[in-house]
Amino acid sequence: MTSLLHRLTQIVGDAFSAEDLPAALGAVSVSDRPDLAQFQCNGAMAAAKIAKKAPRQIAENIVARLQSQDIFSDITIAGPGFINLKLSDAVLNDYANAIRSDERCGVGAIGDQTIVIDFGGPNLAKPMHVGHLRSTIIGDCLQRVSRFLGHATISDVHMGDWGKPIGMLITELELTQPDLPYFDAAVTDGYPSESPVTMDDLAQMYPKAAADCKADSARDETARHATAALQDGRPGYRALWQHFLNVSKEGMAREFASLDVHFDLWKGEADVDPLIAGMVTDMAAKGVVEQDQGAGIIRVGEEGDKTEIPPLILVKSDGAATYATTDLATILDRVTEHNPDVILYVVDQRQHLHFAQVFRAAKKAGINRNAVLEHIGFGTMNGADGKPFKTRAGGVMKLHDLITMMREKALERLKEAGLADSYGEEETLEIADQVGIAALKFADLSNHRMSDYVFDLDRFMSFEGKTGPYLQYAAVRIQSILRKAEEADARHQDKPIAIESDAERDLVLTLAHFPDAVEGAFDKRAPNVLCEHVYTLAQKFSRFYTEHHILSESDESLRGSRLALCEATLAQITKSLELLGIQVPKRM
Repeated sequence: MTSLLHRLTQIVGDAFSAEDLPAALGAVSVSDRPDLAQFQCNGAMAAAKIAKKAPRQIAENIVARLQSQDIFSDITIAGPGFINLKLSDAVLNDYANAIRSDERCGVGAIGDQTIVIDFGGPNLAKPMHVGHLRSTIIGDCLQRVSRFLGHATISDVHMGDWGKPIGMLITELELTQPDLPYFDAAVTDGYPSESPVTMDDLAQMYPKAAADCKADSARDETARHATAALQDGRPGYRALWQHFLNVSKEGMAREFASLDVHFDLWKGEADVDPLIAGMVTDMAAKGVVEQDQGAGIIRVGEEGDKTEIPPLILVKSDGAATYATTDLATILDRVTEHNPDVILYVVDQRQHLHFAQVFRAAKKAGINRNAVLEHIGFGTMNGADGKPFKTRAGGVMKLHDLITMMREKALERLKEAGLADSYGEEETLEIADQVGIAALKFADLSNHRMSDYVFDLDRFMSFEGKTGPYLQYAAVRIQSILRKAEEADARHQDKPIAIESDAERDLVLTLAHFPDAVEGAFDKRAPNVLCEHVYTLAQKFSRFYTEHHILSESDESLRGSRLALCEATLAQITKSLELLGIQVPKRM
C-alpha cells in the first residue's frame, strides 16, 4: 500500500507542478493544529520567493486546483498561505479497510538495499553487562524494521576476540595450571575437546590478569608476547582461544535469547586477521600510509574540520595491528562477502572519533567501495545519580542479573495488579518474562537514541503511561474483546469499517500514519519514532473504547464496524511491538 501522506504529497505536488512550481513544495505533513485540519502544506511560503507572488495568492491557486479532488471534505487557507486539508470519511473508510485486510498493516515492502548492521559487540571471556544493552536493543530494532521494509539485512554480533585481553587470559591460566598441554610448545595437536575453564572461571580470571598487568610491566609484557604468539598461530594458544570462544558464546547466546535477539553472523576480530597483512600492503601501495616514528599512519583530517581528527594508526611501531586496523579489515570482509549499500555500526557515541577515523581511512583507501558507512551512536542508561547505571555495590551490573531483576519485578507487579491470578505457574512466569523484557526495551527505545536516560524500575514497569506493559495490556484488552465477540458469534467479519464519530476518525487517521512511522524510524535510525506511534495509537483506541459501545452495540453494522476497527488496531499494535522486539502475551 502507498502511505496516505505519500499519496497526499503526490496530489498536492501535482498541483504545484501545474502552477510551474517545484512539486517538492507540495509536501504534506500531519497538521500541528488538529483542531483546524488533519493535514497541512506550507509550500506556498517557499513558492512565493520563486514565483515572486504573495504566498496567499499561490495558496489560493493551489486550493483551486485541489477542489476538483473528491478525496477532500474541506480545504482552507490559514494565515499568509498555509493550506489546511481534511479528508472525506469515504476515503478514510477505504483506507482503514485496506489496512485491516493487509497483513503488513499498510506498510509496503519498499526496501531495495543490502544493509549490514553491526551491533551487540560483546567481548570474549567477559560476562555481558548493562553496557551492552543499548547496542543490542537499538540494533535489533533497526534490523527488524530494515527487514520489514524489504531490505536485504545481515546482522553481525562482531565480538571482541583477538586482542591483548586474550593474551592476558592465556598467561593467567598458565600461571595457575602450567602443566596443561596447551603451554607445551612441543605439543601441536591432540588437545582436549573439553574446555579447561568455564565462563565463571574466565569472569574471575580476567579482572585479576588485567590488574596484575597494570601493576607489573613484566607481567604485561608476557601477555603481549602471548597475544603475538596467538596471532602468529601457535597451536596451543589457538586451541585455548577456541575454548574461550566456545564457552563465551554460550553465555552470549543465553543473554541474547533472553532478549529475543538473533544474529545472522557470529563473527569477531579473529575472522578478519588473515586479511590484515594483504590489506596493509595494498593500502601502502596506494600511497595512503605514511611512516611516523616507526608506525604506519593514515592522515584523515580534512579541511573544514571543526575539531582536529588525529591520524589513524594502522600499524604500531612494533608491527602490531590496532583496533582500527581490525575494523578496516572487517569493512573489507563485509564488502567482499556481501557487497552492501550501507553498513550501520550501532555503538556507543563515545566511540564517535574512532569511527570517524576508520570511515575516513576506508574511503581514502577505497576499501568501502560504494558502501555508505554510518555510526549509529547512542547515549547511556544512567542511575538516579546521573552516572552510568551500576549495582548498589557500585560495580557494573551483569546483563543476566538485570534481566532477572526485570522478570522478578514484573511478577511482583502482575500480582499487585491482580493479573494472571488464575493462571498456572508456567504461564504466569512466561507472562512475567514478556512483561519484564517489554518494560526494559520500551523504556530504552522510547528515548531518542542519542539521549541519556535514567533507569527507573517502578516507572518502566507501570501499567499506566508511556511504558511497554501499558502497550501490552492495551493489546491484550483488544484480544479479549475479539475473543468474546467470537464466543458470542458477533459475526463482524463481513462488516466493513464505517466512521461514525470523531474518536473513530482519529483512530483511523492514526492507523494511516503507521507506514510513515516505520519509514521514519529507519530513515532517521530512531526507534523512538515507532514508539511514539504505537503509544499514540493505544491512546486513540482507549478514547474510542471509552466513548463507544462495542460488544454491547445493538446495531449489527455499527458493532461489526467497531469490531473490525478493533481488529485493525490490534494487528498494528502487535506489529509495532514486534518491530520493537516486544511480544504480546495471549492474556494478562
